[in-house]
Amino acid sequence: MIDSPHLRLAQRLALAVPALLLAGAYISQFGFGLYPCEMCWWQRYPHFAAVGLALISFFVAPKRLWVALAAGGILTSGLIGFFHAGVEYDLWEGVTSCAAVPQLEEGQSALDAIMNAPVVRCDEAPWTLVGISLAGFNFLISTGAALFILSLLRKDAKA
Repeated sequence: MIDSPHLRLAQRLALAVPALLLAGAYISQFGFGLYPCEMCWWQRYPHFAAVGLALISFFVAPKRLWVALAAGGILTSGLIGFFHAGVEYDLWEGVTSCAAVPQLEEGQSALDAIMNAPVVRCDEAPWTLVGISLAGFNFLISTGAALFILSLLRKDAKA
């Protein structure tokens, strides 16, 4: 059976969107020193799952199911991003404490790395663009992409 163009696009987006967002998160972290707080990590986990589910869709039938599950993971990350952005903008209280990010350097003991680790606060946006934090961008991109993927799957079902 030949896959419809809608399904192929949905499948590619379900893989590309979380992979690119995770790449951006790691570039921010390791390239620019924007270490993730606990809520940032919460946003990454569904993207990891979405990448895996999207990859499965290339090899295991029914493809639509795996793509839909991947879209659900992307949407979940976006909704967590919405909650995190609300915490950053002081719209509501967060549910986590601050997280320390130990960086073990050569010749340094693990205890020293832990004791000297920077504290990353969940209620402060370390970077914004036009007033939108990274969590806010994750909400906008992930939610929009997930809804678009689901609409493509709906078009595929009607075809």
